Amino acid sequence: MDAIKLREETADVTALMMSMGKAARTAAHTLAISPASTRNAALHAMAAAIRANAGEIIKANAADIAAAKQRQLAGSFIERMTLNEERIEAMAAGIEAIAALDDPVGSVIASWERPNGLKIERVRTPLGVIGIIFESRPNVTADAGALCLKAGNAAILRSGSDALGAATAIHACLQKGLEEAGLPREAIQLVPVADRDAVGAMLTGLGGNIDVIVPRGGKGLVGRIEAEARVPVFAHLEGICHIYVHARADLGMAVDVIVNAKMRRTSICGAAECLLIDKAVANTHIAPIAEALIAAGCEIHGDETVCAAVPGAIPATDEDWGKEHLGPVISMRVVDDLDAAAGHIARYGSAHTEAIITDDQAAADTFMHIVDSAIVMHNASTQFADGGEFGMGAEIGIATGRMHARGPVGVEQLTSFKYRVHGTGQTRP
Repeated sequence: MDAIKLREETADVTALMMSMGKAARTAAHTLAISPASTRNAALHAMAAAIRANAGEIIKANAADIAAAKQRQLAGSFIERMTLNEERIEAMAAGIEAIAALDDPVGSVIASWERPNGLKIERVRTPLGVIGIIFESRPNVTADAGALCLKAGNAAILRSGSDALGAATAIHACLQKGLEEAGLPREAIQLVPVADRDAVGAMLTGLGGNIDVIVPRGGKGLVGRIEAEARVPVFAHLEGICHIYVHARADLGMAVDVIVNAKMRRTSICGAAECLLIDKAVANTHIAPIAEALIAAGCEIHGDETVCAAVPGAIPATDEDWGKEHLGPVISMRVVDDLDAAAGHIARYGSAHTEAIITDDQAAADTFMHIVDSAIVMHNASTQFADGGEFGMGAEIGIATGRMHARGPVGVEQLTSFKYRVHGTGQTRP
């Protein structure tokens, strides 16, 4: 009987997901031809609804957090899922920032004329239906839904069970905004069940109704999605971000940037996880940088040179190189030169974000040329690896692959293109 019940429940989830897929495809057709003014009106109404319902969202989030604590989930996980008035206002402001962006749909990317008189344009078009699968961050509900809408796409959102209460409260605000603007509610759908079979159904593409999947979560979730998805995926497995302190790094700048990059928010994918110190400044830079990190509450896992210079540093193991700590811990080692730093990053990095601190522009140019990550920075905190900070309004995630989208996935990355060809009766000989 239990096996029969399980089959029935699985069939129910599959039927639910297929229905959501079909509804999303229908809504996507409406969005693709909708005026930018209508989509922007919906976004402003969504932001207003989030502000008006902040109390309900915080209440739902509090219940999620209480359950997470009862399950003894990691502190970094709970930090990511926590909402407060400041973060809710940031959510609403982020939606308004997305509304203020230029409309990508229909914009001409390039145009040219052929010798035969044909005029050709490459024009942005929506991707269609985007599936977003995320774990602990309920604010992804707002960011993802708003970005997809701005780019003329329908969205199917699947929140992790731990954040489902707050995600549901936020989603209700998004649908209110859609209704006020006269757009279909199905333009942004939230999977209403925590059943893992819902994820499996989305990965099949829901009968051709999902065009791309964007995962936001831990290595286990993203790895499963990349392995099982039958549709394209915009993803990164981990945010193993490095900072290389070059031989000509200003010490004061290095301290400020590194402490911010590690400690501003330790659980985000743009947090620095590994610090590489050039041997030319090891004697002058290791101790002050480590002391500032320790004073901020960070634990140092260092190589022999670092441990000799920093009382209290913990000897690093092989696992520390290439580890996403997601907490107040940083790996720290000395490297011979820029080439050695780049080699370490190539071996242990995740192609997310890397930074160099130096006053030598030529060295910075070399580093930014040879390091093959989605984002490479010079004299700036890795915590700027964020679509909002890039002027994109917000992002669905940071893509570290090399196909279509790379880096912050904003409205432009959520479009494809088509060609428009204008003739005057030409025929091909």
